[in-house]
Amino acid sequence: MIKIEFLFPEIANLFGEPFNVKYLKNSLQDVEVIETSLTDTPKFITEDVDMIYLGSMSEKSQELVIEKLKNYKTELENYISKNKVALFTGNAMEVLGNYIEEDNGNKIEALGLFDFYAKRDMKHRFNTLFLGEFEDSEKIKVLGFKSTFSFCYSEKQDNYLFKSIRGCGINKESELEGIRKNNCFGTYLIGPLLVLNPVFTKYIMKLLGEENPKLQFEEEAMECYNKRLEEFEKKETDYLQ
Repeated sequence: MIKIEFLFPEIANLFGEPFNVKYLKNSLQDVEVIETSLTDTPKFITEDVDMIYLGSMSEKSQELVIEKLKNYKTELENYISKNKVALFTGNAMEVLGNYIEEDNGNKIEALGLFDFYAKRDMKHRFNTLFLGEFEDSEKIKVLGFKSTFSFCYSEKQDNYLFKSIRGCGINKESELEGIRKNNCFGTYLIGPLLVLNPVFTKYIMKLLGEENPKLQFEEEAMECYNKRLEEFEKKETDYLQ
């Protein structure tokens, strides 16, 4: 049985992000979804969990999540080093960096598992479309949306997740989007990501051990993906919303 742990769904649930987990649950053959609240001990500490998921949340919730996960930083680092699957979407990936800088210059220390930092600008929300490419054993076009008050910055260029075709990366000056180490993925993309990108979702399912993945409503999902991809690739499509 495949075990997926959905971390802190009571606060990490913006933009319909729980449907990333629901879509996997409805598509995998033999799966258990564990919902871990902020007051619980994460199951990946004591059990053999195949995937961790953390979704978008408010800025205040980010701070609560960081304080919670600091207690398990070593265990999370070990989990990632074992090539276990982890997906952090929206601003959830910021908890993995070195710190989050607030508007007033105050720095909130984060987990420090990745060498980058995030900087907030709470007076300006940035909304955009994104079209990029994921490359591993195959190349996959990935699309989605961003709605954020913050950007990430890093001097490293070798641990990105997607390379932009249109739309900016982790900040307005970067063409590199998201972060990756082994099978731990972090991205600003929302949508929800896995619902909008059936090909990438099947890639995740393969990582989880599903040899011949079959998505729920796969034919319809691919039809929607192809239509949306056609729209995103049009030169006249306005990416800034």
